[in-house]
This record gives sequence, structure tokens and C-alpha cells, in this order.
Amino acid sequence: MAFWFLFILLLGLATYLMVQHSVAHITRTPVWLLWLVLMTPALLLSGWTLMYGTKQPPPPGLILSCLFVCTLLYLILFQWGRRVSSDTPTPAQAPESQPTIQPTPEPIVRPIEPTEETQLRNCFPWSVYYVQNIEYRPQSVICRGQLRTKASNAYQQIKTNIEAQFGDRFLLIFQEGFNGKPFFVLVPNTQAAKDRNTPRRDQERLTRPGLALLLLVATLITTTFVGVGIAGASLPPLSETSSLLKFLSNPDVLLKGLPYALGLMTILGIHELGHYLTARSYKIRSTLPYFIPVPFFLGTFGAFIQMRSPIPNRKALFDISIAGPIAGFVITLPLLIWGLAHSDVVPLIEEKTRFLNPNALNPKYSILLAFLSKLALGSQLTAKSALDLHPVAVAGFLGLIVTALNLMPVGQLDGGHIVHAMFGQRTAIVIGQVSRLLLLLLSLVREEFLMWAIILLFMPLIDEPALNDVTELDNKRDIGGLLAMALLIVIILPLPQAIANFLQI
Repeated sequence: MAFWFLFILLLGLATYLMVQHSVAHITRTPVWLLWLVLMTPALLLSGWTLMYGTKQPPPPGLILSCLFVCTLLYLILFQWGRRVSSDTPTPAQAPESQPTIQPTPEPIVRPIEPTEETQLRNCFPWSVYYVQNIEYRPQSVICRGQLRTKASNAYQQIKTNIEAQFGDRFLLIFQEGFNGKPFFVLVPNTQAAKDRNTPRRDQERLTRPGLALLLLVATLITTTFVGVGIAGASLPPLSETSSLLKFLSNPDVLLKGLPYALGLMTILGIHELGHYLTARSYKIRSTLPYFIPVPFFLGTFGAFIQMRSPIPNRKALFDISIAGPIAGFVITLPLLIWGLAHSDVVPLIEEKTRFLNPNALNPKYSILLAFLSKLALGSQLTAKSALDLHPVAVAGFLGLIVTALNLMPVGQLDGGHIVHAMFGQRTAIVIGQVSRLLLLLLSLVREEFLMWAIILLFMPLIDEPALNDVTELDNKRDIGGLLAMALLIVIILPLPQAIANFLQI
């Protein structure tokens, strides 16, 4: 129970930060109000759990209706804030009945001077992109017109012309328009200005290897501590410092927790290294992988990297996004197969076989898990068998869950970036919304997916576009993206009974 409410607290904090980061600058609706609407389903679920306990789940209709109403209310409040922001009259438009004393409006700072417009127009050859309209905004210049050649050729040629005329003053963004016509946006390149004024030594501190190593060691300790419990050894209370120190000084007990700790950290680390190395191959400035240690739950909340440079195109967006899940999955497979081979087969008892119960896991909860279990255990696994997982198998199973969660085609998850790169941002938003609804429907059949559905519901569907967000992927990457989505399906869907009969499990 205490862990549930701690999770709700962390979820609330993460949701507030996401709302503040993603929409606070777009709408005037207060962030706390949008946050409260998004958190209402989780708060309702927490209140129900507090009153009736975990043994009596809330009616699915109550949760679904709450999710529907809160989603609709969120969209209304968000759009109302945008409408108020766009319809607010300027001093020049104010009615004559208002007082004549008006505050002096601040001058709009334009990215380019009016005298530079001719230079800007000359950067767009009529045979490449015929500029019809230039819109000036306080922090951008939008150039709309007709594309007359391949998108990749147009972007590269115009980017070269912009750099020749204006140096590194601007980042050139090429985006899809809602009317089907792509347009260019020039935004000030603030990072280039910072780099010119920052000593090289400070620029190299971006990776911060000392912090990465400290978090790595801390996470190794916390995951080892959790791994001891998974291995079956008794854990001292965290509040008893003397007992805890005595426990940590016992190498025999600590060794029991290392298989789980090293397995899980290897999977998470390889996943993030896949992102990091691919980003570096595209010359994108990124931090080293940072682990998040916690002394409970799994021993960690995962790892992450931060990219400090814009992504150049959809090809780079695809490669960076898919590299993490694929790298993590490749290292998960041998660890999981080895762990399953060293796991015990126990009788299948429905009351004990929960999705996240490593002592009695039903392998038929996942198509891929069922196949791997049959491969590792052979005839030992029957239709009435469950798995008492070896600690390495627990780490491998969690690796599958991490891979599936990251491949969800929603917003800023790796899967969201993948479908964005494959189909464009507008189609990716639709796919993300459909995916959230499908997972919500799946949670009615499999209650363990309800928390996933709630988490995805809070995630923004829009992610940052690449600089060239128009040029499409090649066929090879499109096929790779579809295979990644197929991997997601075989991880999260249960084993059909027809295939279970064929495998004799």
C-alpha cells in the first residue's frame, strides 16, 4: 500500500513537470489546473484503494468514464487557453470606450532586419522552393511557398544558402504543413552563441563522467539490495542502520543479489548506450547514460540520456530511437534464455500466477515469453506449469517489459519517435492516440496493463520535430520500424490458445 501511494506521488510530480515543459508556453490555462485534470483518474484510483483495499478493484466503467471525461476536459481547457491567448486584443485593437492611458507596448524583436529580407529571399531559388509569403514572429521567420524538387535536395541547398548568408545565426527547420505544403522556419541558434562564449573545457563537461559513475555505483548497490530479496535472502529494515551496514558487509549475501543487479543494469545500460553511440555518430551532443537509483521496487527507475543538439532529419530520429530498444533486446535475449533454463517449474495456481510475480509466472502471459520458455525448458514446461524465475530471468523479463514500454508508439517514447520518423508528426499523433485507447481496452481484459494505460494517457503526443522533418525514410528503415512494432505485439499480447496447444503448454 505504501509503495502504491509513493508511486502516485512520483507519477504526480512527473506529470506536473511534463505538463509544464510541454504545454505551459502554448496555453494560458494554469498548469496546476491541467495537472489536476490529468491526475484525477489516478487520484480516484488511489481513493478507491484507500477505502476498499487492493482486493476489491474499482468497476471498469468508473475508470473508463473518468478517463473519458478528464481527457475531454483537458482538451477543452487546453484549447480555451490557446483561444484566449490568440484572441486577446492588442492596445491598437482595444475598444474606444476603454481608458486612453495604455501601457507602452514592448517593441517586437525580429530575428532579421527588414533590410535583410532580400538576402533571405535569395536563399530560396525559384526552381527549388518558390517563396510566396514570409511571416515574421518574435522568435522565428516562417517562409511558405511551393516545393519544386525533392525535399532532401531542397533542404540541403537552402540550408547551405542560409549558412552562406547568415552564418550560424539560425537553425533551419523544414516541417509539414496542415495543408500538405511544407514550409521553412528560421529560429535563432542560441546554442551556437553559447558555444562561442563558453570555454571549450566547459563544453566538454556536458558528459559529466563523474556524475554518471556515481549514479552507476549507487544503482549497483540498490539493485543488489533488491536482488538479494529476489534471490530469497532476508532483508534488514532500511531504518536499522546498524543491521543494514552489517548486511552490506556480508559478501556471501551480497553475491546472491549480484546476478539480478548485473543483469538488469546491463540491459538498461546497453539500451541507453545504443541511443548514445548512435547520437554521437550523427554528431549530436549528448550526455552519458545516467542511472536512477532507488532503494525499493526494482532498485532503479531506469536510465536516460539527454541530447543537447537538434536532430538533423527523420533518418537520424529513426536510427537514434530504434537503436536503444534493439540493443537492449539483443542483450536481453541470451540473459533471459539462460535465466529461464536455470529457473524452476512449479504448479500453475491461478491465485498465485500474477503478471509480475517472479515466484509463479505464467509464461502464457506473453507470446514471446512462452516461446523462449519452451525453448529453454523443453518438455519440462506443460500446460499446468508456471515459472519460479531465477534472478537473471527476472532481470531478462524486466528487460522485455522495458523494451515493450519504450516501443509504445506514443509521444516522446522511442516508439513514438519511430512512428514519427516513419509517417510524419501528424500521422504519429493519430497513431499515438489510437494506441493509448487500444491499451486502455486491453487493460479491461488484463488488469496489469491499467497502470501502463494511465501513464501513457498523461504523456504528450507531440514531440520535437527534426530539422528536416519532411524527407521520408527509405524502405529498409520502414521495414525495420514495422518489425519493431511486431516485436512490441509479441511481447505484450498473451499466447493464443491454438499456439499453446501446438507448443503443448
